[in-house]
Amino acid sequence: MIFSTLEHILTHISFSIVSIVITIHLITLLGNEIIKPYDSSEKGMIATFLCLTGLLITRWIYSGHFPLSDLYESLIFLSWSFSLIHIVPYFKIRNNYLTTITASSTIFTQGFATSGLLTEIQKPTILVPALQSEWLIMHVSMMILSYAALLCGSLLSVALLVITFRKIFYSYKSNNLLKLNESFSFGEIQYKNERNNIFKKSSFFSAKNYYKAQLIQQLDYWSYRVISLGFIFLTIGILSGAVWANEAWGSYWSWDPKETWAFITWIVFAIYLHTRTNKNLQGANSAIVATLGFLIIWICYFGVNLLGIGLHSYGSFTLTSS
Repeated sequence: MIFSTLEHILTHISFSIVSIVITIHLITLLGNEIIKPYDSSEKGMIATFLCLTGLLITRWIYSGHFPLSDLYESLIFLSWSFSLIHIVPYFKIRNNYLTTITASSTIFTQGFATSGLLTEIQKPTILVPALQSEWLIMHVSMMILSYAALLCGSLLSVALLVITFRKIFYSYKSNNLLKLNESFSFGEIQYKNERNNIFKKSSFFSAKNYYKAQLIQQLDYWSYRVISLGFIFLTIGILSGAVWANEAWGSYWSWDPKETWAFITWIVFAIYLHTRTNKNLQGANSAIVATLGFLIIWICYFGVNLLGIGLHSYGSFTLTSS
């Protein structure tokens, strides 16, 4: 009873703090960067991380096993992974876009985990025989950490694509407007006035384009770094899962739906990393692959659980509700 109450309190405290943090990040992202709110949001994410850590430890003691046995526990661990990526010293280089994505991802996953949809599986249960292994911590934790890193990196690529295509769209629109003015004769004086206005604004647009180019370069850089980290975790997770599968089921690979989609995820991000070796494919081209990977991850992590089939069906809604 005590552990259940403590878990309930930590869940609501962490959710409340991260809600405030994401609000601060949106303010600093849309407006000028203000030092005090930014520092407050960083402290807030550290508090969220500590609350989620306490929640996982409480759940571990209360249930008697590492809290990665069902969808609810994996979502809490995913939220913890996002907050970990947020506060890791390597990533603390005042990158507002990365921190906004990690904070938003934390509140999204934790909000879904604590919603009424997963009420039936929030109570700890006894581990099924297939999960009663020391490989549980190694395999599942690596997979969830890889999901967190790959999702953050993919969202950075999505942001890169949005900015890139907006830049192309406005450039195309302005060029067409200029051609239109040159093609149709509305009077020489009017044309000269419009042309002078364009030249006056050219310095502003050049500075704006330079800022966008720098932003795109930063998004591309951090997307590549975070996805590379996630790819390493994913590889370790798949290999450890294969060893565990051989011990539990007598086969390293069974083409289970979860295994198949994990392999597809690995292939997609391997293609992304391969495109990064070619300078002509960097930027928007590689970001498109990462965006596809974002969708594949959610199918692998969440979509397969909705089906409730295969050897990994213990994490599905069907099994927990029955």
